[in-house]
Amino acid sequence: QVHLLESGGGLVQPGGSLRLSCVPSGSAWSINVMAWYRQREGSERELVASISYGGSSKYADSVKGRFTISRDNLNQMSLQMNALKPEDTAVYYCNADGYNPSEGEKLFWGQGTQVTVSP
Repeated sequence: QVHLLESGGGLVQPGGSLRLSCVPSGSAWSINVMAWYRQREGSERELVASISYGGSSKYADSVKGRFTISRDNLNQMSLQMNALKPEDTAVYYCNADGYNPSEGEKLFWGQGTQVTVSP
């Protein structure tokens, strides 16, 4: 299994910044695409940003120009969030697309970290 440990959430004022981190464990799995999702209260989980093994990134329109996803060669992933808005308030989840020769492809999720943007 791949365990994803998230950190960096918290309370911030509008216009502020936060940096989320996701550290995976489980060396038996190779990881392709990693992503950040978020779930606002009363809404479905939505994709915020993703990054491939090669470093290609994609963003939801609502966060383009404000959020930056990154990943290092140890698959430690970060999400730098700037110019935060109240509508960014959500639980943010780390996601990893893992592959293991004996178990095939599987999606893994972190436990989530709360981000609250409020005056």
